[in-house]
Amino acid sequence: MSELLIHSMSEFSSLILPCLDEAKVTEISEIGSEFGGMSKVLALRAREQGGTLNCIDPEPATGFVDWASEEECVNHIAQPSLDALKTCGAADAWFIDGDHNYYTVSHELAAIDAIQKDADRPLLAFLHDVSWPCARRDFYYAPDRVPAGWRHPHSYDHGVKLGEAGVVEGRGFRGMGQFAVALDDGGPRNGVLTAVEDFLRQADTDERPLYYVHVPAVFGLGVVFDAKAEWSEAVAQFLLPYHANPLIARLEENRLRNYLEVIEQQDQVALDLVD
Repeated sequence: MSELLIHSMSEFSSLILPCLDEAKVTEISEIGSEFGGMSKVLALRAREQGGTLNCIDPEPATGFVDWASEEECVNHIAQPSLDALKTCGAADAWFIDGDHNYYTVSHELAAIDAIQKDADRPLLAFLHDVSWPCARRDFYYAPDRVPAGWRHPHSYDHGVKLGEAGVVEGRGFRGMGQFAVALDDGGPRNGVLTAVEDFLRQADTDERPLYYVHVPAVFGLGVVFDAKAEWSEAVAQFLLPYHANPLIARLEENRLRNYLEVIEQQDQVALDLVD
């Protein structure tokens, strides 16, 4: 992804780290490490608190494995998330930033919730990409890991644009072969935010109520946490000014529109050179 567009979950560190402090987090599990931007922030936190960081990623970027092997507090689990979660233990905090589609995220949340319940520990989960473009549209890094009945028609060769439900061939925000996008947005079982909302409808009960915070910046940060945890009110009050903040959302829209315009100009230059 272009360096012009900040996109790492680590951009939210100023919001995330105070929450980890309030919840006295030492044991952390992360799904999706990629280049290790957020992993390094979390590893430093774990090291300072005498804790551990489990990084679940079957195919991280070049250099990540070497870095993880040199960090005593880091345990790299080279498996797809839904396989790894079958044997994972509970954690004080979870970070979900792997394959950005309904099937994967909904099953990750359900598995993590079950793990936390079995251990009688509160849920604290941070999710990336809950805003555009993945909020209502599946993205697939590994489509073959998503069962056919859950997988939407998709393309590696098409891109997406703000405000357009379909796709455009060879234009817009696209994966350049790194990921595929669903051909349409919206509808049932489509997108990360849809997965979060459906999870909340099922898991949020009177016996164990859940809070959800949505920060509409840098592709969106979602925070799901146990409303009965002793630290929940402090975390909720800290995050409340950022939740669904219309100014932040407007700035994010402006950022994305500017970036998409840059992509459009670059694509046109490339076409002109071919002609």
